Amino acid sequence: MKHLLTFLASTAILALAPACSKDAPITSSAASSSAAPAKAITIWWFQWAPADGLAELGKEFEKETGIAVNVEQIPLASYQEKTFLEFGNARSRFDIVIGDSQWIGRGATKGLYVELTDWLPTVVDLKSIHAGAAKYLCEYPEGSGKWFAAPCETDAIGLAYRKDWFDDPKEQAAFQAKYGRALKVPDTWEEFRDVATFFQRPAEKRYGCAMPSDRSYDGLTMGVQNLLWSFGGAWHAEGSNHVKGTLDTQGSADAIDFFKTLMKLGPNGCERLDYGQVLEAFDNGSTAMLLNYFAFFPGIEKKWGSKVGFAVVPGHDGKRVASLGGQGLSISKKAPKESQAAAKQFIAWFLKQSTQERWITKPAGFTANAQILASDAFKQATPYNAPFAASVDTMRDFWNVPCFNELLAVTQRYVGMAVDGEMPTMEALHELAEENERILKEAGLL
Repeated sequence: MKHLLTFLASTAILALAPACSKDAPITSSAASSSAAPAKAITIWWFQWAPADGLAELGKEFEKETGIAVNVEQIPLASYQEKTFLEFGNARSRFDIVIGDSQWIGRGATKGLYVELTDWLPTVVDLKSIHAGAAKYLCEYPEGSGKWFAAPCETDAIGLAYRKDWFDDPKEQAAFQAKYGRALKVPDTWEEFRDVATFFQRPAEKRYGCAMPSDRSYDGLTMGVQNLLWSFGGAWHAEGSNHVKGTLDTQGSADAIDFFKTLMKLGPNGCERLDYGQVLEAFDNGSTAMLLNYFAFFPGIEKKWGSKVGFAVVPGHDGKRVASLGGQGLSISKKAPKESQAAAKQFIAWFLKQSTQERWITKPAGFTANAQILASDAFKQATPYNAPFAASVDTMRDFWNVPCFNELLAVTQRYVGMAVDGEMPTMEALHELAEENERILKEAGLL
């Protein structure tokens, strides 16, 4: 609570600067629609702490406008399926969906999301939105200037570690004796491996690291992706959908092979951990380091306090890339016009500088507001804010084209076969590149 109060006092200074958003009172004109706004809107998001924070903000919006906001939280495992089944109806039960970054291509091209390109600049200065959040969460195609979402939750994978273990004089002396250097937060993947190896003590029920590696959705892909670009690999050619000759290269193979070594440095079953299981491996007090989304870090800090620290993901050869997370606010084309008008009114209000300053005080309410992200007040407000702000500058995403689900499925399969030793890594990458280009050609994207 203390750091939140300190932040609120500090951000008063920001209010004196030119606002990043158009912070005028929000009225029905903000919707730019001939339809009168509805008296209530429904927002769908998956079940987690940020959705609770959004619901709290929704109550403030209702007090100001008279428009009620109902935030429905869907279990994450079924969220994507339920959302797109809902889009199959004549009228969706939600007016706004907070969709995963990878959905935006499908939403934009299949007539599911309302295009916001002309309207959004009338309520917010687009330059106030962090360029990475705009590119990956809001625009389709990436960097096109065509907006189908407004930023809601900006997120990236970061590093949490047991600071009390790192600070233990006995551990420091033992590490120094073994590696000839000080025990510190790893800056490179090689240092990360060494620290994880040092703390990997199964007989003591103490383990080195835990990171996303699940095969059911995108866990393994997001886990490997933290290494992919820094080792010189990529999912596809820059600015192109061509895959062959970019994915199936030595850099990509090196990233997967290094990830494979890390799978031996965690608790039992660490080669198949979903995000919640990664969190549990750290929360149960057995694991030295965790790689997971920053949105989980407020809960970690609340439980462990000064015993934990937070940092950016490691890098390699001077390159560092964090897997992007986060979701944008998209208006359903299957919502009535009056509901779309109310949805626009809510988005305009949410993007106001003053609202964003309240949003970041909610558990895991991470903003895309560039001015707030760059401020010392934000960076000093919590132990994880500064590494989060740094990670936003390095984050990159997986495919977000309409056929991303098919691309993700084959990526999970072939990368999993390489990690499990069922297929040589380069062979798996060649097969994956072939499959990716087949899928893209069938979708008319290559």
